Amino acid sequence: MKQLKIVVLAKQVPDTRNVGKDAMKEDGTVNRAALPAIFNPEDLNALEQALSLKERYGATVTVLTMGPSRAADVIREAMYRGADGGVLLTDRKFAGSDTLATSYAISCAIRKMGADIIVAGRQAIDGDTAQVGPQVAEKLGLPQVTYTEEIESLDGDKLTIRRHIEGGIERVTTTFPVVITVGSSAPVCRPRNAKCVMRYKHARTTSEIQALEEDYYPALREARGYLNIPEWGVADVDAEDASLGLSGSPTKVKQIENIVFQAKEAKKLTSSDEDINSLIRELITAHAIG
Repeated sequence: MKQLKIVVLAKQVPDTRNVGKDAMKEDGTVNRAALPAIFNPEDLNALEQALSLKERYGATVTVLTMGPSRAADVIREAMYRGADGGVLLTDRKFAGSDTLATSYAISCAIRKMGADIIVAGRQAIDGDTAQVGPQVAEKLGLPQVTYTEEIESLDGDKLTIRRHIEGGIERVTTTFPVVITVGSSAPVCRPRNAKCVMRYKHARTTSEIQALEEDYYPALREARGYLNIPEWGVADVDAEDASLGLSGSPTKVKQIENIVFQAKEAKKLTSSDEDINSLIRELITAHAIG
């Protein structure tokens, strides 16, 4: 059997634990410069499934992400954990893309890369739509398995997958190529591997090398091709400008409102009969119970 080609869709997202009044721009897009950037949590669950398949059956694992130059951090982080490489989709024309435009750009890139299995996190914490994975499957005309908890086995061209559904689990069998989305109930991703960190710590995109202006990087990349992280723009994936960015995004943010939660009056009660009776009378008076 030929070696499997697995593509992991990953996203660098703003850390929503640090959302403040500057988190959104006036046009309704996320102000990513105002928030710390992290590896989307469920994409790490997806990466673990890909790495597990690689260990058991042999495969190449390539990470595909879309974003500005700094999004290459996601690719390096994946390589430190066992991925073989990655591709950064970066172009000003991608800016402001909603899920429809994003999935279009990603599907164009996957057609160029080729893949047997595409694995993605169920959803990103900045949008919480859970739409990109299924939309990529639709655009590529591939079957999809969502809410995956574990890819249990591979037999020939068939995968057996355990899904986490409401009220229990479900096992499905599918052929590949296939798109799989993985939820947070799946095993957590393994930590960095020291050997991988040493091997890939100098992996850079062309833009990053130009920004660093270090003389030794070009020679290092030429000698060690695995340190090259390709950057693809709109022209590289044969995408149509009209289907990208804000012009290709039918989803529009109508209004943004900052809401500040303020603590109301609080009461501290003991377990005494007097305090409990007082609370019950107050709840009855307020028609909360009764």
